[in-house]
Amino acid sequence: MKWLFCLTLALCVLPINTHAAGKCLHVMSYHKGYAWNDGIEKSVAQTLEGHCELKKFYMDTKRNSDSAFARKKADAVSQLILEFKPDIVISSDDNAAKYVVMNYKDARLPFVFCGVNWTAEAYGFPYSNVTGMVEVAPISPMLEIIRKNVDHVRHGVYLSADVITEHKDFEHFQKVYSKKGVQLTGKFVKTMSEWVSVYVDSQSADFVIVNNNAGINDWDTAVALQTVNTKSRKFSVTNYAWMMPYAMIGLTKSAEEQGRWAGEVALEILTGTSVSTIPVTVNQEWHLYLNNDLLSNTSIVLDKITKRRASSAW
Repeated sequence: MKWLFCLTLALCVLPINTHAAGKCLHVMSYHKGYAWNDGIEKSVAQTLEGHCELKKFYMDTKRNSDSAFARKKADAVSQLILEFKPDIVISSDDNAAKYVVMNYKDARLPFVFCGVNWTAEAYGFPYSNVTGMVEVAPISPMLEIIRKNVDHVRHGVYLSADVITEHKDFEHFQKVYSKKGVQLTGKFVKTMSEWVSVYVDSQSADFVIVNNNAGINDWDTAVALQTVNTKSRKFSVTNYAWMMPYAMIGLTKSAEEQGRWAGEVALEILTGTSVSTIPVTVNQEWHLYLNNDLLSNTSIVLDKITKRRASSAW
């Protein structure tokens, strides 16, 4: 099921002049094959198709988290910009914003970012030439679902890959949950064996947030499935659709929304709309998913409302 929220008219997608034309560059923080990256990439390409010449660049900083590597990739992007001479640049996710977009503050070249986690304040956005969409997770709605299905919710574990964006996400989760009387412990892992060990140990908590596996370079799908299917005793949730095989419920963000919005805004800017007139916005779509197979391996009985609203087609 898709939940679509439009906060104000100012946050809705602007109408597009279909006669826009130009050269567009899409700079992606991550690599092809990473599901979140692929979703944004596909939607950007579909939106821009027939309207501009599109070049793509993958920074690959999820698998290579060293800052020196990111700076080297940023230098390559700068060279590409000099050679390709794009009319507009779309950047996706935090590292492209941090290592590329910040170098072009108030330049003539316009940028549209998407997928920046939680807030763009750390990068000083917006600039006169930069606008975009911030990525936020449905923290409170997820906790409401947990409380409907777990008695006496006091302590949960947040299990994820040991990457910068996941630490950033965890801080927001922890802050909100603490205010609601729930202790949340972050467990960040680099290897498959660590993930299995932490998942098993987490069954002593009241619930588990099974967040991102991107950054665990030796991830083994078969091992992960065997682990959750044989060791799960507590309620588990996730924010990512590709993690649904390993969680009972997913309240997930939409990569496609991020890419679609960025592409549409880029086209609008190409028709002459000033970047400074387009406010930074936040994502407004979430999907509710259910993993019946995993639930059936436990004694957990899902509440009727969530069961009725959730889709098992993930």
